[in-house]
Amino acid sequence: MKDWNALSDENFRQQIRSFFEAHFPKHLTHLSRYPRWADVKEWYLKLSAQGWAAPNWPKEHGGMGLDGGKLLAFVEEQERWLMGRAPYEPGIMMLGPLLIQFGTEQQKRTFLPAILAGEHVWCQGYSEPNAGSDLANLKTEAVLEGDEYVINGSKIWTSFAQDATHMFILVRTEKSAKKQEGISFLLLDMKSPGITLRPIRNILGYENFCQVFFDNVRAPARWLVGKPNQGWTIAKAMLGFERIFLGSPKHPQFALRRLEAVGRALGRFKDPVFADRFAQLRMDVADLVSTYARYADIVKRGELLGPDVSLLKLWATETFQRITEATLEAADDAGGLAGEVSLGDAALDVSSPFYTARPATIYGGSNEIQRNILAKNVLGLPG
Repeated sequence: MKDWNALSDENFRQQIRSFFEAHFPKHLTHLSRYPRWADVKEWYLKLSAQGWAAPNWPKEHGGMGLDGGKLLAFVEEQERWLMGRAPYEPGIMMLGPLLIQFGTEQQKRTFLPAILAGEHVWCQGYSEPNAGSDLANLKTEAVLEGDEYVINGSKIWTSFAQDATHMFILVRTEKSAKKQEGISFLLLDMKSPGITLRPIRNILGYENFCQVFFDNVRAPARWLVGKPNQGWTIAKAMLGFERIFLGSPKHPQFALRRLEAVGRALGRFKDPVFADRFAQLRMDVADLVSTYARYADIVKRGELLGPDVSLLKLWATETFQRITEATLEAADDAGGLAGEVSLGDAALDVSSPFYTARPATIYGGSNEIQRNILAKNVLGLPG
């Protein structure tokens, strides 16, 4: 198996870029919506056949074994083509590394090869109607009966649950313990009796999320990851490397290019007010790229990211929103139309980035929570 880490970062990036340029499906390039499993399955299987399905897994488990710097390069190069999280990423980027660290040998044998082969597609069962940013308040419970857990409750904002074959879920297994101490991390087959899905349609008409209901759903006790009531620790470990991607400059950069295209199509750069606003937003994106690079260097050195990485998510998502707002204003009446619209000699989708930017400050931990983290853990302000 090739030792990718023996290459220079630049040489590695160029090889990955050449492969994506030659093989990435052109119809998936920068979709105006998040892709579904049916959209990306063929691409994922091509990555799997190449041995590139799991860039962040060790080689002994079928991954590429990339160090931090090359993993960042791999993800960044894929993001040049595929906007937004793909349905296969929860299994690859989140569950796989967690099972490698905390799972039993049986769990690894059962689930890791199936993830790589595209046979298992995973979704994340965390948020609940009254436990979103305050995740430790979750109420979905699992009661041990013999060698099975019986699950009752519901999860919401579950990305692409309708495409998933399995779910990793946080459940309350001890009601009398403190909130964080009574939670367990469990694996679940989505074909289990008692599961009901209710897709949630967004304002653009896409069903990216679901609410999932559990009515006496049974899961094998051997599918508990780690020890009972230690799910909070495991869930926090899962966030590790993923946190940096919440602040990726990919969406703001894409939105800035769209704003520039709208401005040029309609001659807005002749207006000094628009030109000044565009320049400010371009500098905001440049600052974001620089800040992202600083945190990327921490990952490349193999060091852990501190709580100050919350700043990255704040800056990325709020810059993204400001750019899309400016785009709608620049487009005038066309800003209220869905899909591609004619602007001068160009046909551009003006509104989709705006709607994509709305929930960006909520997912991955709302920006209010990120500000609390910065205030408490970085600035040392009283709670």
